[in-house]
Amino acid sequence: MQSYRSRARHMQTSLSVLALIAFVGTAFGLGDIVEPFESKTGLGPASAVDELVLTALEKQGIKPARRCSDEVFLRRVAIDVTGTIPTAHQVRRFLADQRPRKRALVIDSLLTHGLFADYWSLKWCDLLRVKAEFPINLWPNAVQAYHRWIRDSIAANKPYDQFARELLTSSGSNFRVPAVNFYRAIQGKEPAAIATAVALTFMGTRLGTWSSDDRVDMETLFSRVAFKGTAEWKEEIVHLDPTPTKSLMATLPGGEQVRIKPGKDPRVVFADWLISPDNPWFARNICNRVWSWLMGRGIIHEPDDIRADNPPSNPELLAFLEQELAENNYDLLHLYRLILNSRTYQQSSIPRSDHPEATALFAHYPVRRLDAEVLIDALCQLFGSSENYSSQIPEPFTFIPQKQRTITLADGSITSQFLEMFGRPARDTGLESERNNAPTDAQRLHLLNSTHIQSKIEKSWAVKGLVKQSKGKPDLLARAIYLHVLSRHPTAEELAVVRDHAKDGFVNRRFVATDLCWALINSKEFLYRH
Repeated sequence: MQSYRSRARHMQTSLSVLALIAFVGTAFGLGDIVEPFESKTGLGPASAVDELVLTALEKQGIKPARRCSDEVFLRRVAIDVTGTIPTAHQVRRFLADQRPRKRALVIDSLLTHGLFADYWSLKWCDLLRVKAEFPINLWPNAVQAYHRWIRDSIAANKPYDQFARELLTSSGSNFRVPAVNFYRAIQGKEPAAIATAVALTFMGTRLGTWSSDDRVDMETLFSRVAFKGTAEWKEEIVHLDPTPTKSLMATLPGGEQVRIKPGKDPRVVFADWLISPDNPWFARNICNRVWSWLMGRGIIHEPDDIRADNPPSNPELLAFLEQELAENNYDLLHLYRLILNSRTYQQSSIPRSDHPEATALFAHYPVRRLDAEVLIDALCQLFGSSENYSSQIPEPFTFIPQKQRTITLADGSITSQFLEMFGRPARDTGLESERNNAPTDAQRLHLLNSTHIQSKIEKSWAVKGLVKQSKGKPDLLARAIYLHVLSRHPTAEELAVVRDHAKDGFVNRRFVATDLCWALINSKEFLYRH
């Protein structure tokens, strides 16, 4: 039997060649169409979103990227909307579809799929700090209730103003009224901590950048939130402080003064102001966040650092999205469709301009690494494997079925070595920057040389099936694996490399398949959204 050391040497040889050609788009910029990453057809008619983007680009003399290929589009939109790579069957079916509106139809299909609610629940759980253990301490019962409420709200397409209002104004048991966990998931019960979390979550601003007077005014609006324990383990009641008070004079962000009568909850007054259609913060924050989540960069960058001296790169575009959301009753699905169907979203990731403002003005789709949860789910999907998790919380609260997808984990306290290594957020602050998708040497070594990844590939029933279907023909094997891993067919150059590798008498067909899979999952094309 071939030794592990010799196998590793052989794998590294093939890897060094294949990884160089697996994402040729990184080597191109301003030349001809790059296949298979760009489409020969034009971008199609511009939407209102595109007209605003193109106007800004024309002012700077920036040429927009070409239209991405169908293969790239399907993989991109599947990951961005559901956190899941498409299967080979889905790719074949999409490529064979000749309907002019097939991209729009796929978008609609993904937005109504259960995986959409799973993946976007993950995003909101990061933002809302859904975590059972230190320093948040929601505890397992509350985590499950809170996560279910978030997911159900997304699946039902609950209007965003209603979603925000329930989080801000709910009172009751954190086990029985899930939305009150918004207040429980804050590091601190004092008004300053609550005001900071509210401003960050619903206004996209950091209270530390405000003047001291404005911060005090904001804190006053949350000065009557009270917490009370019960006889049930870890249960807590969030409520309005019943202590008799006089009328409360408060100043809303922006300077409007209001008198809040005794017995009136100041949170309700704030929520009414916040979700008003003419509020300068509410729609701007969520439109900028959604754009950032789908496009890799906010119109205001960073997406949770909105302030007067950090202006949007395209003010007209952001204002249009805000208006569209408000006029459509805060329907977030409408916002998703608007962005996903735009030619701006469907651009290639290969830029046609080296202008320093090209990225900020969305002249191309930004290349960015897969989230930790998406990456491990993709590896498990490709190779038919499962993942193990750990937590300080005892069972049964942390029992996770082997086949459960990582994007569906409710509790930020449940983790794994892989998730921590690849930058999963701790869910301590609600800041977008808690998620770290920057590549590291440890990540590279893990994907290249760990028994964790080796076991997934070498024991894979899926890879065995592809080898069997190829009937000993290297070209068939290469096409099947490329479609399986990268959601596209191989180029002629890539086929030639696989043929040369297969000629080596040192390896058999199974080793060719293993080497090829290992090489491709280490390529930028697999590891990044593009």
